[in-house]
Amino acid sequence: MKNFRRFFKYIIPHKKNFIISIIFNVFYALFSAVSMLSLFPLMKVLFSDGEKVHVKPIYTGLNHIKHYLEDSLNYFITHNTETNGALSTLIWMVVFVLTTFLLKNLFNFISIVYMTYLNNGILKDLRNDVYQKVISLPVSFFSNERKGDLISRMTADINTIKVAFMSVLMMVSEPLTIVFTLASMLFISWKLTIFVFLFLPISGFLISKLSKSVKSQSGDIFSLEGHLLSDIEETLGGIKVIKNFTSENFFKQRYYNSTEVINNLNNKMGARMSLAGPMSEFLGIFVISILLVYGGSLVLIDHSMSGSAFIAYMGLAYQILTPAKSITKANQALMGGNAAYERVSFILDATNPLQDNPGAKEITAFNSEIKFTNVSFKYDSEYVLKDFNLTVPKGKRVALVGESGSGKSTLANLVTRLYDVTEGSITFDGVNVKDVTANSLRKQMGIVAQDSILFNDSIANNISLSIDDPKLDEIISASKIANAHNFISEFPEQYNSPVGDGGGMLSGGQRQRVAIARAVMKNPPIMILDEATSALDTESEKLVQVGLENMMENRTSIVIAHRLSTIQTADLIVVMSKGRIVEQGTHEQLLSLKGNYANLVSLQSLEVN
Repeated sequence: MKNFRRFFKYIIPHKKNFIISIIFNVFYALFSAVSMLSLFPLMKVLFSDGEKVHVKPIYTGLNHIKHYLEDSLNYFITHNTETNGALSTLIWMVVFVLTTFLLKNLFNFISIVYMTYLNNGILKDLRNDVYQKVISLPVSFFSNERKGDLISRMTADINTIKVAFMSVLMMVSEPLTIVFTLASMLFISWKLTIFVFLFLPISGFLISKLSKSVKSQSGDIFSLEGHLLSDIEETLGGIKVIKNFTSENFFKQRYYNSTEVINNLNNKMGARMSLAGPMSEFLGIFVISILLVYGGSLVLIDHSMSGSAFIAYMGLAYQILTPAKSITKANQALMGGNAAYERVSFILDATNPLQDNPGAKEITAFNSEIKFTNVSFKYDSEYVLKDFNLTVPKGKRVALVGESGSGKSTLANLVTRLYDVTEGSITFDGVNVKDVTANSLRKQMGIVAQDSILFNDSIANNISLSIDDPKLDEIISASKIANAHNFISEFPEQYNSPVGDGGGMLSGGQRQRVAIARAVMKNPPIMILDEATSALDTESEKLVQVGLENMMENRTSIVIAHRLSTIQTADLIVVMSKGRIVEQGTHEQLLSLKGNYANLVSLQSLEVN
C-alpha cells in the first residue's frame, strides 16, 4: 500500500470524477442494505407476521427509533390492509422493493462510469509521466537496462496498476456495503450479529496471509515477463543474424525455458488466487450456517424474533458474502499492482545526473569556438579519454581519426552532453556546457551517425523531425543538399513514402542521405559526423559524401572518420590513440611526419600526392 500512497497524487487532476464516484458509491452501499431491508415488510404482508397497530405512532427520539419505525410500518400495513385490502398493501410493498433495487443499481452504474473516467484519466497521466521520464533520462541509463524489460514496465506493468487501482476504488463501496449491511443486521437482531463480528477478523487474517504470497510471486512474474519481452525484441532485431548462423534452435530453446518458468509461476499464483474466492465464500457460508441454527432457535424456541425478520436478516447476512469476496479479489489485485508499481517506480525514481544546473542559460547562436580543456572521461573505472585539449573555431572543419576505441565517438557524446566529462571542461563560446541548457545546446548541433536511425513514418516526417510546421519546399531543399531528392522522387508516393521499421524499406545509402537531409533541415551552425559513411559501399559512399560536402559548406564541423579519404580537406586533422592526441595538423603536414596518420593512410591504400 506504501507505493499506492504515492500513486494517489494522480487523483488530484481528476478529483471531480473521484468525488462524484465516492458519493454515488456511498449511495450504492446504503441502498444495497436498504434493498434487502425492503424485503422485511414484504415478508410481513405475505405471512401476516406483523403486529396490528391501529394508532399512528409518535416519534419520541433516537433512543426509540427502532420501535418507532417498526410501529410506523405495522401501522401502514394495518391501516392500508383494512382500507384497501391485502393485495393493495402487497403491491405497495413490491413497488417499494423495486424502487430500492432500482436506485441501488442506478447509483452503482453512475459510480462505475465516473470510476472508469477516473481510472482511465489516471492511466493516461501515469503513461505520460513514465514516457516523459524515459525520454528525459541520459543515454547511460539505457546502456545498463534491457529494452524489452523497460517496454514491459511501460506497458504491461502500467496496465496491471490500472486493474489494481480500479480494484482499490471498488473497495470504497464494498466496505461501506458491509458497514451498512451490518448496521441493518444490528437493527434487526444484535444477538445474531455478534456471531458475524466474531468470524470477520479470522477471515481477514487468513486472506491476508494468502495475499502476501501473491504479491511476492507477482513481482517475480513481472520481472520474468520483462526479460521475455527483451528476448522477443532481440529476436526481431537480429532475425537475419539468427538465420545466417542457423541459431534458431538455440534461441527457440532459450525462449521455451523462459516461458516454462513463467508458466510454473503463473500456475502457482493462479492456484493461490483461485483459493481466495472459495475460501472467503466458505467462511461466509460457515457463519451463515451458525446463524441459521442460532437464529432458528430464536424463532422456533425463544419466539423473540419473527419469521419475516429472520428471513430478511439472512438475506442481509448472505449479502455480505459478495462484497467480502470482492474485497478479497481486490486485495489480491492490490498486491499485484503494488509489485507492478515498484517496477514502474524504478523508472519514475531514476535519477538524471545530466539535469540542467539551476540558472542554466539558453544559448541561441554559435559565435566563436568550442574548447576542450584537460578533458578526461571514463564510463566505469577505465578512462576512455585522458587530458584531451582541442579548440574547434567557428567555420572550421576538424576531423578526428584513430583506431577503434580511441575515444572519437565519446567526444561527440560529450560535446552534445549525452554524457558529462569526468574531469576538465568543455566550453561553448566561453561558457561551460554544464551551465547552459542541454536543449538549447543541442539545437546548435546537427548529427549524422553511422547507424542512421529512421522512424516508422514517411520520408517527409523523418526529414522534418522536431521542426514545427515544416514546409514541403524546405524539405525538398534539404533533400537536394543531401543528394537525396532524386531517389525520393522515384518513389510512387515520393516524400509521403513510408520508410518501414527502422528505415528497412530503404537501402543503407538512402537511409544515410535521409539522415543527412534531416540534419540539414535542422539548419544548425555546427555539424557532427560520426563515421557517417563507414558502413556504406563505394558507390553509396560517393553519393553520401556529396551530400555531406554540401551540408558542411560554411558550417563548423566535427568529423569522426574511419575512411580517411573523406577528411583530406579538413582544416585540422586530430589523430587519437587510447584517448589521447598523438598528432594533429593538415593532411599534408601529417603525411610529412610519417607517423601514425601516414601509417593509417598507407593501410587504407590512399594515393599520396
